[in-house]
Amino acid sequence: MSHLLLVAAWHFFVVVGKVPSFVLPSPQATLNALLVPNYRWLENIAVTGIEIFGGYILAVVIGITIALLFSWSRWLKMAVMPLLVSLNMIPKVALGPLIIVWFKYGIGPNIMMAFAICFFPIVLTTARGLREVEPELLDLVRTLKGSRWQVFTKIQLPGALPYIFSGMKVAAILAVAGAIVGEFLGSDRGLGYLMLQVQVTLDTAAMFMAVILITLLGGILYLMVLALERLLVVQDARLG
Repeated sequence: MSHLLLVAAWHFFVVVGKVPSFVLPSPQATLNALLVPNYRWLENIAVTGIEIFGGYILAVVIGITIALLFSWSRWLKMAVMPLLVSLNMIPKVALGPLIIVWFKYGIGPNIMMAFAICFFPIVLTTARGLREVEPELLDLVRTLKGSRWQVFTKIQLPGALPYIFSGMKVAAILAVAGAIVGEFLGSDRGLGYLMLQVQVTLDTAAMFMAVILITLLGGILYLMVLALERLLVVQDARLG
């Protein structure tokens, strides 16, 4: 409902205020931008989607794995965590030119950019979730000669799921930013690249449509994470 009100207010503001289309196009003009074949919307949506989802999935898999290794080895955590914190302090945008020099430009480097931005929140929240498990439960399973894998699957993972999904929701938002920053810095396809191209011709309607499509891709990813959380985590245990 609120989205419809926003579109109605947008249309009313443009029509009544007689705002020039190169400043703020109407909703109808923005939709018409989809009919321009030269913009190859489907191809650019697919490229940006691959970058967002690829970087995000990579961050989830590697982030949870590293957090798990930290929970198994305190020495590993003490040795590696300070390095990860230091690397996270580096502005990811500053890494863009280096990534282009090392790997050229394209989908792969943009996936790496999305991964670099959304990886750390997943590691932090997962590591915290694995630490929050009650020590009495861990002692009980170890007393019963449970293996390390059984401790993880039966005790640690179910207890850490609310924290893992909390980090995954934050990372879903960051993955979109990472992919678009990558396309701004160096790409020949994707919605971010298209925005730079239509900026030259002041096609503001196409820029608006690109922003809307990027938002939809991020929204789809976020809703998928929410759906998975509702499936795996009971309501009372969810964070945020």
